[in-house]
Amino acid sequence: MIAAARLDGPIWQRLRSPRTVGTVGLVLGAFAAFLAIPPIEARGVLWPILVGILAAAFGVWTITRGERRLGWGAVAGGIIGIGLGILATRYGSDNLNTVFRADLIASTFVFSTPLIFAGIGGMFSERSGVVNIGLEGMMLMGAFWGVYGADKTGGWVGGLAIAMLAGGLMALVHAFFAIHLRADQIVAGVAVNFLALGITGYFFFQLYHGQDVPVGVPTIPRVNIPWIKDLHFLGPAIGHLNLMIWLSFALVIVSYFVVFKTPIGLRIRACGEHPRAADTVGINVYAVRYGSVVLSGVLASLGGAYLSIGFGGGSFTDNMTAGRGFIALAALIFGNWRPFGTFYAALLFGFSTALAYRLPVYSGSAATLFQTLPYVLTLIAVAGVIGRTVPPAADGKPYVKQ
Repeated sequence: MIAAARLDGPIWQRLRSPRTVGTVGLVLGAFAAFLAIPPIEARGVLWPILVGILAAAFGVWTITRGERRLGWGAVAGGIIGIGLGILATRYGSDNLNTVFRADLIASTFVFSTPLIFAGIGGMFSERSGVVNIGLEGMMLMGAFWGVYGADKTGGWVGGLAIAMLAGGLMALVHAFFAIHLRADQIVAGVAVNFLALGITGYFFFQLYHGQDVPVGVPTIPRVNIPWIKDLHFLGPAIGHLNLMIWLSFALVIVSYFVVFKTPIGLRIRACGEHPRAADTVGINVYAVRYGSVVLSGVLASLGGAYLSIGFGGGSFTDNMTAGRGFIALAALIFGNWRPFGTFYAALLFGFSTALAYRLPVYSGSAATLFQTLPYVLTLIAVAGVIGRTVPPAADGKPYVKQ
């Protein structure tokens, strides 16, 4: 009787939910594709076939329980996993080890980190009801002023501080137009992007004469974990990651607790869902929205600073962010305006970007085509698995106090 009661408990019911089973099916489909590559390297075709069939079975079960989109995603994942797994067993181990080395995981984190910072920043802004298309410009400001601050202060901490200040000021401009003047938030965000492009281009020419930043600018250090860095697979994967990568992981956890477990997070979400009701109970909607937008600029600028004094090794080029702010916005939407969802979406794009740089080993003539892989995978994930997402009810709607 005790065992039966446990099987009917809330934990067991949650494990048996269609969404949980469908998600497990998606994971198994991905696992089938990776069975033949390091660190597992199962060379027989039987293993990806078995795991892929199991993933498809989970998908069929999910479909019969009403979660059709997620279920069909698991079925497709299982079929694709079988195909990719069999294909991987047909390639030589040398080629597979060239592409799927342990440092592919590290590269995934490298490419996803700026997206995590900007995406989480955008979450705060949009949860409060202000659309922030200007993430790209705020990242670009952080990239330039971060490297300039590190150069002039002689330390990467000073670079980060100045980058945060620059990103916060740029976000304040966006907030003023979007909240105070009640301008169209999409247009205001686009204007912020062009403004940041002009500001960074002008000061880059004035301060560095359009040339490279001097050699020796302090950069954000790596974190070497003593008990991991020398291990066979984990060492190259996570043993030498940049400090900002670890901070991005912490940011996801902290932002979740702030938004969903604290009174200030409740105020932010109230202003994004029903600002008039929030105002009625004494919440200053304008102050919350201003603070949230400025915070989004500060976080986005940290992602930009990582590009210049972290991943970039103390360098800057015009338009260095190259559209990453828009990709971060897509990750935010893909993640349904939630921290962990945004994190997973950023990892997806980071992984596909890292993979795209390695695939030309199989076909040099298709190297340019491989660069489209991140965008194709993101479109498939959004259209085929996640589907239509629902933003905060008052997102993008100016509030007028009565």
